[in-house]
Amino acid sequence: MRLSTVILPIHRWSEGQKIWRRAEELGFHAAYTYDHLSWRSFRDEPWFGAVPTLTAAAAVTERIRIGTMVTSPNFRHPVTLAKDLMSVDDVSDGRLTVGVGAGGTGFDATALGQEAWTPRERADRFGEFVPLLDRLLTDEVTTAEGRFYSAHEARMVPGCVQRPRVPLYVAATGPRGLRLAAEHGQGWISYGDPRGAGDVPADRCPAVIAEQVGRLADACAAAGRDPGDLEKVLLQGSTQERPLDSLEAFVDYAGRYREIGVTEIVVHWPVPGSVFDTDPAVFEEIAAEGLARLG
Repeated sequence: MRLSTVILPIHRWSEGQKIWRRAEELGFHAAYTYDHLSWRSFRDEPWFGAVPTLTAAAAVTERIRIGTMVTSPNFRHPVTLAKDLMSVDDVSDGRLTVGVGAGGTGFDATALGQEAWTPRERADRFGEFVPLLDRLLTDEVTTAEGRFYSAHEARMVPGCVQRPRVPLYVAATGPRGLRLAAEHGQGWISYGDPRGAGDVPADRCPAVIAEQVGRLADACAAAGRDPGDLEKVLLQGSTQERPLDSLEAFVDYAGRYREIGVTEIVVHWPVPGSVFDTDPAVFEEIAAEGLARLG
């Protein structure tokens, strides 16, 4: 099992670069950031772009993987996104992981002036978005005509440092999304029950993920894929569970999810006065000793 973190893009870079460096010093496997135009309670607070943030983070770190958690079609087009991701992969010397999701109904969904998409349209768009992004990141030249997204002789030269392309981690819980993860992903992401992760009692949360892991295995079987080929990533922070209250709480939490097949846990870097307000000393203790204590 691996331990990673999400660093929200809320810091001016004079301060932000210190956090990304510290994440590397603490030994996190990866540091991700959210790809939003703004987000929830931070909507009227500082919030910077994900791609410039990751590019800068790549330049001030050496070993830690970096990535999106997650990027979506809400305001991205596969052609321009692929070019940006290829560039970040180059700057980071092959340390980029790309989390992708279908997007939601928040601020990002209407910031470009469009009407919010229905759940069906989001799923339809995501069904085109992921395969086209896969092709663009893999091939030097791509031409494709879709209902929502097209590419005409789109060039991606010299291509990704990582071959055949950067890894895609697909956030999904429904049948169509799980199929995309099985067919195109190197990893799968969940944050809990999409119907309301915060409404599920803490002791029931592992069962929710276990059921999703089972359905992912079924999707992999249908695609002729070994489910063991995919990383299973759990994004912590949306449920009633409190694994960051203490080292012991984290060890118990991580152990329960390791038993059901989760291979990477992602925790949020502390943000004082927010939903991610965690004791920094406890957070660093968890980063330093949490997984080692699992035995």
